Amino acid sequence: MTPIVPGRTVGLLGGGQLGRMLALEARRMGYRVGVLDPTPACPAAQVADFHVASAFSDCQQVLKFASCVDVVTVETELVPADMLAEVAIHRPTQPPPSVLAIVQDRLRERQFLDEHGFPQVSWAPILDASMLAQAEERMTYPALLKTARSGYDGKGQVRVEHAGQLRQAWDAIHGVPAVLESVVAFRMELSVILARSATGEVEVFPVAENVHRRHILHTTRVPAAVPDAVRSAAVDLAVAIADALAYCGVMAVELFVLDDQTLLVNEIAPRPHNSGHFTFGACTTSQFEQHLRAICGLPLGDPALLHPVVMGNLLGDLWRNGPPRWESLLNHPRVRLHVYGKAHPRPGRKMGHVLLFDRNTDRALQEVEALLQSLESSCERREDA
Repeated sequence: MTPIVPGRTVGLLGGGQLGRMLALEARRMGYRVGVLDPTPACPAAQVADFHVASAFSDCQQVLKFASCVDVVTVETELVPADMLAEVAIHRPTQPPPSVLAIVQDRLRERQFLDEHGFPQVSWAPILDASMLAQAEERMTYPALLKTARSGYDGKGQVRVEHAGQLRQAWDAIHGVPAVLESVVAFRMELSVILARSATGEVEVFPVAENVHRRHILHTTRVPAAVPDAVRSAAVDLAVAIADALAYCGVMAVELFVLDDQTLLVNEIAPRPHNSGHFTFGACTTSQFEQHLRAICGLPLGDPALLHPVVMGNLLGDLWRNGPPRWESLLNHPRVRLHVYGKAHPRPGRKMGHVLLFDRNTDRALQEVEALLQSLESSCERREDA
C-alpha cells in the first residue's frame, strides 16, 4: 500500500464523538477530513473540512463522498457492510468490509468466535419459533436476549430470568433475529485496545479495567488492576482475534474475567472505543492517531502509557437542568475535560468524558466518583432553586 500522507483527505463514515476525536487528530497531523453522517452539525462535522449530510444507505451519496477522499474509514458499526464493500472497489477502505459484516451482526460474531476456538459465554441463535424452543431447553439462566443487529449501550436487549420468560422477551424485541447469551458471574471487565496495520504489524495499548452502569461504560482504570498473567492472556487473545480477522485499524476486544481468572470474549468493536479514550492524553500515541496511521499505511506509533489514569463518562443526565457547572472539575489540577458538542442531551447519552491522572488509581477512582457526584449534586440544587 502506498502511504497516504498528511495533506491528503481522510473520509469518515459516521460523525459521532469517535469521529470528532479522529478528525481532531487528523487535522493536527495535517490531513484534510470529510465526514458523511445524516445528522446536521454532528460532533465530527464541527471540526471537519467538509460534511455530507446523508444516510449511510444512500449508495449514490456515499460513493460521491468516497470520490472526494483518499481513504475511507468508519466510526460506527451502523454503516452497511455491503455498502462499504462497494466503496472499497473505488477507494482504500479500512477496516475491511468483511470484518464489519461479522461484527455488526451478533450471530455472525458469535459464530466467528466459535469457529476459531475463542472463549466466550454460552449462547444460542434465535431466528424462528423452533430455535426459540431449542434455546429455552438448553440454555442456563439468567440470560440476555439481544437483537442480532443495531444494539448498543444496553439497547436492543432484554434480561430473561428463567426459560418461561423467553417467549415474552422475544416478543418485546418484535421477534427479530436474536442471540440468547447466558449471564456469567464475572469478577471484572477488561478491554484491550490494539492497532493492526494492513501488513500485520500490531501495537497494543495498556489493558483497561472497566465498570458499567445501566449497560453503559461508567469508568475506565488504566493500568488494569490484574495479575501479569491475566494481562498477558488478554493481550494474546485480542491479538489472535485481530489476526484471524486480518484486521486493519484500531479495534477493541471486551473481556470478562471470571473468579478463576478465565477470560471470556464479550464483544469486538471494529473501531476506536469508548474505553480507549484514556489514550487521548495519557499515551504517547492516542488510539485516534494510531487508527489514522494504520489505515493510511504509516508506521504505528508508540502506545506507551505516560500517566496512570481513570476516565469517567459524562452522560446526558447531567444536562437535565442546563449545562453542568464545570468549576468542580476544572478546579482540579489533574483533570482533562472532553465535551463532544452534541446538541441534544438525553439520559444515558454520552456527552463527554473526564480524565484524571494519578499514580494511585484507587484514589483516582474515588476522586472521579466524587467529581461526578458533585456535578450531579449541582444539577439537583439547580432543580430545587
